[in-house]
Amino acid sequence: MAPVILFPAIDLKEGRCVRLIQGDMDQATVFNDDPAAQAADFEAQGFEWLHVVDLDGAFAGKPMNASAVRDILKRVAIPVQLGGGIRDMKTVEGWLNQGVARVIIGTAAVRDPAFVREAARLHPGQIAVGIDAKDGFVAVEGWAQTSTLSAEELGRRFEDAGVAAIIYTDIARDGILKGINFPMTLALAKAVSIPVIASGGLASMADIERLVEPDCAVLGGAISGRALYDGRIDPAGALALIRGANGLRSEILSRTS
Repeated sequence: MAPVILFPAIDLKEGRCVRLIQGDMDQATVFNDDPAAQAADFEAQGFEWLHVVDLDGAFAGKPMNASAVRDILKRVAIPVQLGGGIRDMKTVEGWLNQGVARVIIGTAAVRDPAFVREAARLHPGQIAVGIDAKDGFVAVEGWAQTSTLSAEELGRRFEDAGVAAIIYTDIARDGILKGINFPMTLALAKAVSIPVIASGGLASMADIERLVEPDCAVLGGAISGRALYDGRIDPAGALALIRGANGLRSEILSRTS
């Protein structure tokens, strides 16, 4: 049982750190003009991972905020997982060679599952699949299109591929602070053996408290964006809760092993 990780999110649009509402690029709130400084702040607060998304890249199908990502990588020592516009092996390997710890493949996971399998084979532990869903069905192309594929169906396609994690985003909740969709996220986590990271809607310390409940031990963690930026979540308090839960789970495992 892996420890639960709380990932602070940095979403990049035109070189700035923003948050969107339900993936709408026209509803972007700028929180920091210097994403690297924001990344350094998160590291100083005690976060152990960073979740970065190239929003422009997700729509364009290729990296669009490369300089901002490189600045983040130079500024922090904690591992970075990166998504947005990663559609081919050259891009995967380019980012891994520049120091990204884990790349997230989203649209290409639907369009070309063989690519994900090959990437995971060549780079074990460094490939994640991003599953973004509207009403349980997978959305692609920066959430602009909805497919007929369910989130669970897509997750099962990679069951034996060596994928390190699935980042599951409930688009309907993303950026509007309605709370994590725990029922759907847990259903996906129970349907696959791949660790599932919850994304979309994390709103308050109540979500953190829910995340450390015993039934959420199947999850790999959660991503927090707007709630961290506007102060609805206290970083020190959230991290203390998670460390406490991880310590308890580790103690239980040691007793039973």
